[in-house]
Amino acid sequence: MPFVTTKDNVEIFYKDWGPRDAQPIVFHHGWPLSSDDWDAQMLFFVQKGYRVVAHDRRGHGRSSQVSEGHDMDHYAADAFAVVEALNLKNAIHIGHSTGGGEVARYVAKHGEPSGRVAKAVLVSAVPPLMLKTAANPEGLPADVFDGLRAALAANRAQFFLDLPAGPFYGFNREGATVHQGVIQNWWRQGMMGSTKAHYEGIKAFSETDQTEDLKSITVPTLVLHGEDDQIVPIADAALKSIKLLKNGQLKTYPGFSHGMLTVNADVVNADLLAFVQS
Repeated sequence: MPFVTTKDNVEIFYKDWGPRDAQPIVFHHGWPLSSDDWDAQMLFFVQKGYRVVAHDRRGHGRSSQVSEGHDMDHYAADAFAVVEALNLKNAIHIGHSTGGGEVARYVAKHGEPSGRVAKAVLVSAVPPLMLKTAANPEGLPADVFDGLRAALAANRAQFFLDLPAGPFYGFNREGATVHQGVIQNWWRQGMMGSTKAHYEGIKAFSETDQTEDLKSITVPTLVLHGEDDQIVPIADAALKSIKLLKNGQLKTYPGFSHGMLTVNADVVNADLLAFVQS
């Protein structure tokens, strides 16, 4: 399997499909999943003639289950290691949830300084800051994230069934069409990874203040968010992020869940393509 070895000797698994001379689109997955979560988008865009790349974050999927580095700085540096190894230029970086935070940190600290990024997309993304603080009084209280850690530590296998079966895809809403295969695939991806990486990743996605990352990004950036996102509330994320971005566009979707890239892939893919081609 293809791997890139980072400067701190972590093996990062990646997929690289499509023509090597085509414009690359790089996908960054959410917690606690893997690059497989982008299946619907990678197939769609490779069939449109793009080069599509996605990697498993350290401690997730098929990448090394290392003890250290489960923070946004390492996530972004690992992504840059893949980009450098594959010599990707003029790339479009698309991130979902925690992967959106990874994209914001990557573009701000690596992508723009290296001149390798053309555009960015934040899908149901965690920036600028999820945690409630004195400076962010609208955020979610710490006990919400403490509850996630407790559930993961007590019974990760059950927690990783309950989350996708409930709020992640909006399957807990009255009248929702529940897809058992989607639930099982979420569980499969989660259980491939390291429980330590997942536990520490909760701090990374909830406590990392990315206000300055967003302010420093100058490339065109599309922000997509479901209005019924029960995991990353739109008011705490997209509606704040768009005010910080210098060159941002916002599109929201009534009734769409946090997992809209999977259960509403037809709609999301069309909007991603329009932005990529713009």
